[in-house]
Amino acid sequence: MSAVLLDAVRQRLAESGAEPTPARVAAALRAQGRLLGDAEVLGVAAELRSELVGAGPLEALLADPEVTDVLVAAPDRVWVDRGGGLELTGVTFRDAEAVRRLAQRLAAVAGRRLDDARPWVDARMPDGTRLHAVLPPVAVGSTCLSLRVVRPRAFTLEELVAAGTLPPGGQKLLRAMVEARLSFLVSGGTGTGKTTLLSALLGLVGPAERIVLAEDSAELRPDHPHVVRLETRPANQEGAGLVTLADLVRQALRMRPDRLVVGEVRGAEVATLLAALNTGHEGGCGTVHANAAAHVPARLEALGTAAGLDRASLHSQLAAALNLVVHLVRDRDGRRRVAEVHVLERDPAGLVVTVPALRWAACGFVRERGWERLDPLMGGAR
Repeated sequence: MSAVLLDAVRQRLAESGAEPTPARVAAALRAQGRLLGDAEVLGVAAELRSELVGAGPLEALLADPEVTDVLVAAPDRVWVDRGGGLELTGVTFRDAEAVRRLAQRLAAVAGRRLDDARPWVDARMPDGTRLHAVLPPVAVGSTCLSLRVVRPRAFTLEELVAAGTLPPGGQKLLRAMVEARLSFLVSGGTGTGKTTLLSALLGLVGPAERIVLAEDSAELRPDHPHVVRLETRPANQEGAGLVTLADLVRQALRMRPDRLVVGEVRGAEVATLLAALNTGHEGGCGTVHANAAAHVPARLEALGTAAGLDRASLHSQLAAALNLVVHLVRDRDGRRRVAEVHVLERDPAGLVVTVPALRWAACGFVRERGWERLDPLMGGAR
């Protein structure tokens, strides 16, 4: 069917505001002077319905249970990540305008604006999928669309061992870390599986404990019976109604949390979180972007400075608040794995540094010099 005819049918359905059922599509086709068979009408109805109320050509990719990310760089360049690195798919859009229309419609479904005046959007869809889009001319050539799929089920540590994220026996050590109520951060780059690992670890928390989550975008899905979830909110078009992550952490402290969790530490909330972990809230945790576990103190220092903490105060609070850093990487094959676990200690200058305690190996974690400090913290885990 020609693109011109499809556009005409699409325009007629849009003007009517009616759902694109097969009967309405057939009526719209007849209005264009075309008679089609049942199979053709059903095909056109499915295509238009997917475009108008679904994710268009991306529907099948998003429905694939192995897909974690769908990335559109151009009408004929659609990539997915199934846990083994990016793969170019055979999915294509008709043209750049079709990509733009889909991005704008998905943004509208998420309650956000995407147009020439506001050419990018970062939002969460009603089903939890994370949406990011940038329109031309900011995105050169074509609208760039990124979708991060949030699966409704958390993985178990045993499944992460089977997937290669944890080495054999690694689940026992991480389980001991959670049971000992140690405070920790999961670090790594974008797409290394920080949220997946943190969800799995939170599923190990005792069923009688209350977990309070504070997140920019509600992505954590721990398998636990008592979870309270808080999510930030952007300001409206009048600039009112903003709810920040720091606001959520302060509210979470008033909700009797046994475990306080910050989905991603990325701003001024670091000061509130460190203060909370220094006032009896053991077992708190979160994620942070960092290139290596050893870089986490410097990363937190930069965030703390932006929040008004001086260097000495931040390192003093950090030393008392945090026990561990669990660092994830993606190897050359695109697989996610826990590369190292570090403990924290102070150097002679009084600054917090990390010390390697466990290092990835195919046969299991290899113990490093920080193990002597970590082992007693975990109650002598073997």
